Amino acid sequence: MRLEAFDATAHSETLLAVVLGAVLATLSGLIATQFESHLRRRERERDAALLFGELLSTLKILIDRSEEARSRGEPFGAITIRMLRAVRRELDIYDRNREALYDLRRAELRLRIHGSMVRIALALDGIFDNHDAITAAGKQQEAPEMISMHDGRDRSFGFLRDNAADIDDILAALSKPAKQPFTIGP
Repeated sequence: MRLEAFDATAHSETLLAVVLGAVLATLSGLIATQFESHLRRRERERDAALLFGELLSTLKILIDRSEEARSRGEPFGAITIRMLRAVRRELDIYDRNREALYDLRRAELRLRIHGSMVRIALALDGIFDNHDAITAAGKQQEAPEMISMHDGRDRSFGFLRDNAADIDDILAALSKPAKQPFTIGP
């Protein structure tokens, strides 16, 4: 066996090319992984913004329409209550998808969305609790507690309406990550 076969200096260019190729492949793999991760985060944020934008748009429309229904005939008649139950179903959709909030990068926006949803849920609970108590009491005479229940239901609806006014600002903030405006027509 000859000693020159083990000579590392004769093949140093090949060894350098293999090491350089391995370093470049590792770096390009790392860069590609980081870029792909960035794109996935952006896509998840856009999906979350679209989900919450559509959900809040629907809530706004339903609350506005329930206010219209409330202004006609009996304030808390069957149509108004059905509309408010539809608002509750939209809140249930929010509850099932709430973890998608974390895909939105802006913590302030996440807080505004969640706070608005909680306040709307509280207002709805007040409306339904008072409405159920009034319904259970039946058509008895207007006792002071019945008047209080009617007032509580009206105040809860006012709280709901006041909180629905914040939805437009949230939708404007969601339009940037969603890459589309959330406009609510007439």
